[in-house]
Parts: sequence; structure tokens; C-alpha cells
Amino acid sequence: MVGRIIQTDACVSEGAAWLAARDARMAQAVALCGPLPLRRQADGFGALLSAIVSQQVSVASANAIWARLEAAGLTEAAVMAQASDESLRVVGLSRQKARYGLALARAGIDFEGLRCLPDDQVIAALVAVPGIGAWTAEIYAMFALGRADVFAPGDLALQEAARLLYGLEARPTEKAFRAMAEAWSPWRSVAARVLWAYYRAAKEREGIR
Repeated sequence: MVGRIIQTDACVSEGAAWLAARDARMAQAVALCGPLPLRRQADGFGALLSAIVSQQVSVASANAIWARLEAAGLTEAAVMAQASDESLRVVGLSRQKARYGLALARAGIDFEGLRCLPDDQVIAALVAVPGIGAWTAEIYAMFALGRADVFAPGDLALQEAARLLYGLEARPTEKAFRAMAEAWSPWRSVAARVLWAYYRAAKEREGIR
């Protein structure tokens, strides 16, 4: 069963209000950070390819590579599936990312069908593709599919934000963080937005960009 879909800023505001009413630390973060971003994006091949391109490189580098991919038509699955190793190297993809991009293009993912699957089945279908780990699948579910109750407990910024906001001695482990996030259901993806915003605010106060 597909749960709540975040479609507008009003949905995010509703989730933030729900969290703030039930969790004093969340209320503190919401008050500090103000309106939260919607962060919706189009679903499909391009969204996942962009996530692969962005892995372990700077935003500037990812944007430059993406621009070259777009210019070459390689952001379309059918074109990418037929691409040569040389053409992918020319646009700036590493050998590993080229392999992942080809695997994604040839995986035959039913992107429209994913819209109708429960969250756990969406993530399972995506992580079966080489180059797509749990974090990438969870981010896709949150922002490309708008799922309201998905979380990314392996995200280091979320872990650090939780450590700061809740006064923890150390960042929670992924397993512990997943359990901690259950209290934020059915708005876990909004809780993630709150924590990301809180992380940015905390680092700006420390003078870190």
C-alpha cells in the first residue's frame, strides 16, 4: 500500500507541525529553521542517473558532468544503454560510474510502476541495480516519488544533526537511527528535511560552509 505523497509545500508544513507537536526537539529545530524546502523532483531514469553522477564528487563537478551528459543526449535511458565506454569517458564519468550508468539504463526499471509500489518494494527494486545503494534508493523515494514516510538513516549529515539536536554523545549508528526515526512516522521524510535544515543552520553558526 502506498502511503501519503508529499506534493506541495503545504504537505511539508503539515508534517513539520505534526512532528513539532509530538517532539520538543523537533519543535525547536522547526522554529529555528523556518519553512522547509519541498525538494520534489521528476522521477525516472534521469533522477537516478543524476544521483550516481553526484556520488563522491563536488556539486560543481557533478553539475559539469551532468551538463556534458545532457549535451550528448546521455540522460535518456535508450541512448545511455547504447553508449560506448569511450563516449562515457569523454563526458567525465569514471569507469565505475560508467558501468553503473549502463547497468541502470539496461535494467529495464518500470519507473511508472514504482509509483504504485509500497516504499519497501521501491527500495528493494532499486538496490538490485548495481551502483544504487540504500541511500540513493531512499533519496529517490523521498524526493522523486514524494514518499512521506521514508528515511535515510545512513546519511552522515542526518546522523550529525540528530547528535546535535538530541544531545547525543556520538552519531547514532544506522541501525539505532532507523529505530529512533520510527517515532517520526508517518512523516519521516519531513523529519529528514528538518534535520538537514538544522544541520545547515548548526554548521553556519560554527562558521562551516
